[in-house]
Amino acid sequence: MKQRLLFLLLFTLLSIQALAQVQGQMQQVRPPGAPGNQQQSTTDTNYVYNRKPPYTFKRYFNSLAGKDSMNITRMWAGSIIVPGTAQLYNKEYWKIPIIYGTIGGFAYAGYRNNTLWQETGDKKYKTTRDLCYLGAALSYWGSILDGVSNYKYYKDVLPARASLYSAMVPGLGQIYNGDYWKVPIIYGGFITVGYFISSNNSQFQRYKYMYYETSDPDSPLFGKYNAQTMKYYKDTYRRYRDYSILTGIVVYALNVIDANVFAHLQDFDISDDLSASFSPGVIMPVNPQLTYNIGPTVGLNLKLTF
Repeated sequence: MKQRLLFLLLFTLLSIQALAQVQGQMQQVRPPGAPGNQQQSTTDTNYVYNRKPPYTFKRYFNSLAGKDSMNITRMWAGSIIVPGTAQLYNKEYWKIPIIYGTIGGFAYAGYRNNTLWQETGDKKYKTTRDLCYLGAALSYWGSILDGVSNYKYYKDVLPARASLYSAMVPGLGQIYNGDYWKVPIIYGGFITVGYFISSNNSQFQRYKYMYYETSDPDSPLFGKYNAQTMKYYKDTYRRYRDYSILTGIVVYALNVIDANVFAHLQDFDISDDLSASFSPGVIMPVNPQLTYNIGPTVGLNLKLTF
């Protein structure tokens, strides 16, 4: 009888201890944001420590002054808004007056020739005006490309630079990556798309004219052709033209994506060494909020080498 009572007492004490441990773990794992949630506090603290500070205008101007750094995308965007800022960040100050002198010179020459064309009506001034404005645009574009190409980076290949290259000059990112064979494919795609855009637009303009003529009672073509048939072909070729334009946009986007992806793969190990190994290890919870036990546990690590 005494042994049974002693066993019952011991069982009761162990049950109370186990229940207290479970309640303590449940108290640690409370709903997110609940007071006393240790896991939530740990997660929030890690998030605050790991979160990068926002990039402000103050940091941008400090970067231009050489007191901070910026990535190539921000430098590129800034040079689009204010030409020459990329050269300022790259410390190539001597290029800035050349950039503004070239852009300003072409723009002024275009303005003067436009004035002369309006006064005299001579088409040579109109042609010169267009060429000067084109020169100003190319000078502006060249200043942006120059800033991207001279951005300092510790690796030979920068994926963002490859993307910007292909965005500004399709195929240039592929040349930067060493994939020269892709350039004729890219421009072949653009030429094909351009052909279909031109062809479908010509047919669209043709049937558009025919539709208006067959719908006009005063036109000699009125009643000779069915206006609804002309409208059908007009809408069809307009749709084909729009599809061709969308295809051109897709080709352009694929050109940029390809440059970025294969620039990332420059550091990827593609050797034939493929192996797998198991080893004991300590596993930490991926998300402490979803487990009752926030402590580490022992398990196996699988390591693949390829």
